[in-house]
Amino acid sequence: MRGLLIFSVLLLFNCEDKQTKPKPINEKLSIIDTIVPKAEEKEIEIDSSKLTLEERYLPLNDNNAMNFFREYGKINKQNKIRIYTKFGNIDLELFNTTEYHRANFIFLTKNKIFDGTQFHRVVKNFVIQGGNSDEPEILKKRRKIGRYLLPPDVRHGHKHRRGVISIPSGEIDNAYKLASPFEFFITQSNQFHLDGEYTAFGRVLRGLDVVDKISNQEVDGGNWPRHNIYIDKVVVLD
Repeated sequence: MRGLLIFSVLLLFNCEDKQTKPKPINEKLSIIDTIVPKAEEKEIEIDSSKLTLEERYLPLNDNNAMNFFREYGKINKQNKIRIYTKFGNIDLELFNTTEYHRANFIFLTKNKIFDGTQFHRVVKNFVIQGGNSDEPEILKKRRKIGRYLLPPDVRHGHKHRRGVISIPSGEIDNAYKLASPFEFFITQSNQFHLDGEYTAFGRVLRGLDVVDKISNQEVDGGNWPRHNIYIDKVVVLD
């Protein structure tokens, strides 16, 4: 019996020796052991082929505007425009030969840049001029589009006849002040002295009578109409 008891005790000690002893508590080690390694940071590459043309280029500037309108013009081939006013509508055809100016006007029209602007300069028997504005909402839209100028394009022999739509040249003095790509004018009569200095990029198809009505409105000494002449909206015609 004594011999059996001694054997049992020895067996118990041997079992305890084989157990794994717990690691001593070490606060720093225990914290480190529980940290999950961070994933390796990688730069995300954007596939430009999945971006829209506007996402790739906007806001426009003098360095990228021409490339943008070259691509935009290939996708957007429309060249018919309608201007809505309280005096009636003016339908325009934009010349395909002045490709950058056509693309610019189509782009601005589709982005509603001209909606709510005014014919702010009216000179009887000369021109009605509009498109620009200092209204906060319109300025906000223009800031998103960018700040750029269009170079003149007078290679194609388009004359400033009655009913031509034209734009100031980007090479004139104070160009950013006077030659905004948001600005345009329509001639009420032949103005051939403008040839070579301004880019004629379209013509009135219908609505010359509306141009005449606007031109006959009363103006102040600075050729600003005494009663605002709003461009209600401008749309692209299919």
